[in-house]
This record gives sequence, structure tokens and C-alpha cells, in this order.
Amino acid sequence: MAEQHESVDLVGDRTVQYFAVAVLVAALTAAFAQVTVPYPLSPAPFTLQTAGVYLAGLLLGPVWGAFALVLYLLVGVAGAPVFAGGAAGYGVLVGPTGGYLVSFPIAAALIGAVVHRRVDPRRLDEVSVAVQVLALVLGLAVVYLVGSVWLSVQLELSLANALVQGGVVFIPGDAAKAVAVMALVTGGYLAHGRGVVE
Repeated sequence: MAEQHESVDLVGDRTVQYFAVAVLVAALTAAFAQVTVPYPLSPAPFTLQTAGVYLAGLLLGPVWGAFALVLYLLVGVAGAPVFAGGAAGYGVLVGPTGGYLVSFPIAAALIGAVVHRRVDPRRLDEVSVAVQVLALVLGLAVVYLVGSVWLSVQLELSLANALVQGGVVFIPGDAAKAVAVMALVTGGYLAHGRGVVE
């Protein structure tokens, strides 16, 4: 006599969906990293990577947003050419610009915490634009601070000089990326509240 068993979901649907979006954000961050322009005012190049950080925090919240960027870093350290300009490996992470990379999961977690105020992401139409902008500014400050301190130590620059070369000179470009991401998440499907998971 055949026994009947109920199927049991080992992983919930929401977890699968969050994981899938995290993988997508990690892949987008890798794609953004390939847009690399040498910046004469800084030893660090201009890239679009911070757009990935913004998306991670806004769409996925603190935990899954950080997870997306940790995944991105692990793939790069493992040897996939996902860092700026197609670079890869542990050496990039401990090099002069490694502080920016290390800061990405922290910044995404902070953005997610400010926007969502809980572990699971909430609908973005429940969050004011002002709060989202504040979150992006705070996240970017973390990227600048960690990246600049790292740059200062690696290149033996004064902290003030490193903050200028590693942060201040990038403000116009990073502000433009923030505007573009905000337009994406407040203008279409992502923002009409659907968020990531219903």
C-alpha cells in the first residue's frame, strides 16, 4: 500500500525571490563595474558600481541588500572579472581601492535599514522620496569614509587628502547615479509599490 506524503517547502517562496533578486543585483553591480573611466583627480577610477549599492539597499533591505554585495565580492575574489575594468582576485580587495569594495555591503545594509526599518523589504511606495534620498546620502558617506581611509593607509596620504581624492571629487558623478536610480525606482514598476516581493 503506497503511502502518501505531503510536500514540504524547505525554502519559502519569498526567500527564493529575495535570493534571485540579490543575484540579479550582484550581476548588475558587476556590469556597472565594467564602466570604468580613469579619473585624473583621484587614484580611484570613476565607475557605476555605487548604482548597484543604491539598488541593493532600496530594493532588498538591509539583510538581502548586504547579501547581494557580499555575493558580488565573493565572486570577484574567486576570480571572476567583476571588479572595476574586469579586474578580479583577492589582490583587488586588499589593494588601494579595496576599501570601496569592502564598504559596499555595509552601505547597502545602511540604506536598507533607513528605507525599510526592518529586515524584510517593504513596498517602496510606503517610503517617502526624502527618506530614500537620505538613505542614499548616508550609504554614500559610508562608501567615501571607508574607501578614503583605506586609500589613505595604502597610499600613505593624509586623511584629509584621501577624503578629497577618494570622496569629494566623486560627489557630482555619484549624485547623478543616485538621481538615475531614484528615477528608476520611483517611476516605473519597481516603485509603484510592488517592491521586490508581494
